[in-house]
Amino acid sequence: MANLKEIRNRITSVGSTMQITSAMKMVSAAKLKRAQDAITQMRPYANKLTELLVNLSSSLDSAEGGEFSSDRTINNVLLVPITSNRGLCGGFNANIIKQTTSLIREDFAAKNVSILSIGKKSSEYFKNNNYNVVSIHDEIYADLNYESVSNISESIMQDYLDLKYDKVILVYNQFKNAATQNVMREDYLPVESPNDENASIGDYIFEPQKKEIIEQLIPKSLKTQLFKAVLDSHASEHGARMTAMHKATDNASELKKDLTLSYNKARQAAITAEILEIVGGAEALNN
Repeated sequence: MANLKEIRNRITSVGSTMQITSAMKMVSAAKLKRAQDAITQMRPYANKLTELLVNLSSSLDSAEGGEFSSDRTINNVLLVPITSNRGLCGGFNANIIKQTTSLIREDFAAKNVSILSIGKKSSEYFKNNNYNVVSIHDEIYADLNYESVSNISESIMQDYLDLKYDKVILVYNQFKNAATQNVMREDYLPVESPNDENASIGDYIFEPQKKEIIEQLIPKSLKTQLFKAVLDSHASEHGARMTAMHKATDNASELKKDLTLSYNKARQAAITAEILEIVGGAEALNN
């Protein structure tokens, strides 16, 4: 059994760890509220914009869908994994990295795959493992806003128009609740045509023409889609970290209880041994 000093030092260490994890849990809970409000407000707009785009596209010929809707032979693929800049959030980052590497090794094994990384954790992993990382955007979390994300989206769209890539896929965590995040693989480019032949836009008069509207709507929809994915990931990060820190605090509390029990047992054993020595010494003197 460890001596009393060692156990006491461990109890102090675990107590300090508990304070840190508890503080991180409360910070993440506060940030989660803001991030959750942001994605909750963003989703209806993004979904309605996508619905409008799909319904409008359904009334156009495939040739009128614009350059972003053109079907190509897939040779060059761009993957956009969205992770966090910090750790201590359970399997949040590992799940995205795992999904991205699975796409590279299985779905696009025979293709030329490039990676545009958002978040330091994915950037470090793919750079250290010699993947083809063409662009890194770790700085957007310092001031997360629509403008910074739209700049990334414009860069992706321009590369697609320049025929650098034939397909672009987003990989991110979709926020469901504080304890649950769903790993999403979402096609970004080309813009898919609607499959529903009965899709209808209603009885509207368009000004300007539908083709001109959709040419303006597609870039806006793509920017919104990427921004929604980043907001989803941001909210998921804080939810995952809050849950991970809550579990860590509970585990530390249990460990502290076990150590305290061990400390009390060791202390009692030491006291008992001292009493026996004193009693034994007194009996020896009496004899």
